[in-house]
Amino acid sequence: MDNNQKEVLVSIRNLDVVFGRGKKSFKAIDNVSFDIYKGETLSLVGESGSGKTTIGRAIMRINPCSAGEIYYDGKKISGKLSRKDDREVIRKIQMIFQDPAASLNERATIEYIISEGLYNFHLYKDEKDRIAKIEKVIKDVGLLPEHLTRYPHEFSGGQRQRVGIARSIVMEPEFIVADEPISALDVSIRAQVLNLLKKFQNERGLTYLFIAHDLSIVRFISDRIVVIYKGRVMEIAETEELFAYPLHPYTKSLISAIPIPDPIIEKNKKLFVYSRDLHDYSVEKPELVDIGNGHLVFGSPSEIEKYKKVRFG
Repeated sequence: MDNNQKEVLVSIRNLDVVFGRGKKSFKAIDNVSFDIYKGETLSLVGESGSGKTTIGRAIMRINPCSAGEIYYDGKKISGKLSRKDDREVIRKIQMIFQDPAASLNERATIEYIISEGLYNFHLYKDEKDRIAKIEKVIKDVGLLPEHLTRYPHEFSGGQRQRVGIARSIVMEPEFIVADEPISALDVSIRAQVLNLLKKFQNERGLTYLFIAHDLSIVRFISDRIVVIYKGRVMEIAETEELFAYPLHPYTKSLISAIPIPDPIIEKNKKLFVYSRDLHDYSVEKPELVDIGNGHLVFGSPSEIEKYKKVRFG
């Protein structure tokens, strides 16, 4: 439990992820800390290359942590785990990938793709039970049982993503990392997939880490938002709090980039472009500070005072 009496499901503490060694090393994630509460949708937003997917993959233990810890339900899951704990974490934490074409095995039928997790963890009593489970989940995602004998190349992008969702849901996970699950889809299909994710959350009490770069979509699905820039957390706040009071200049630049449906307003609006030159950290060192109302901002002491005045007057 944290101070707000909310149950913490995933806790990331001082996470660093470094790729390469020696002179060729690159620090993709730099001292990132945040919590994900049980039953919420926390969104990670930032431009391409900011480190969103790297954090998601670190939670999945695809990317090893160079420093810091990741806890799931109070247990440390970063680093080496016993075989029993490893299998338990794999079953409880699932991922929906960005590219529905690349994440499905082209040579396998949809039935096998969805059943693979059931086979590996033996999550069925007998063959009849396995068939019943995959037929139920394929209907739940809006496809038909006759689709099970087909191959991924026979489906559209939206249908493939539904298969990807079915594959993760059939494992009955508690936590899902959704890595830009709708960025490769048509606009008309995006809303359907988002509604599907919401439906599963309400029915099964799922917790999501939703990775995206489009803030207009994030506003629809998130409870809280973490803004990331070049591997560092810039701002954390509840969704409406962040949209009402974007304090960090980088957050303001992301919000200013959201398209406005009115072409005249869109044509005349001014884009706010973020630059690191806006900050002077030569004397005062910046850190992530809670300024109140669950709103955390990254800045030097003088910047934090300025942000507090903007937020609370």
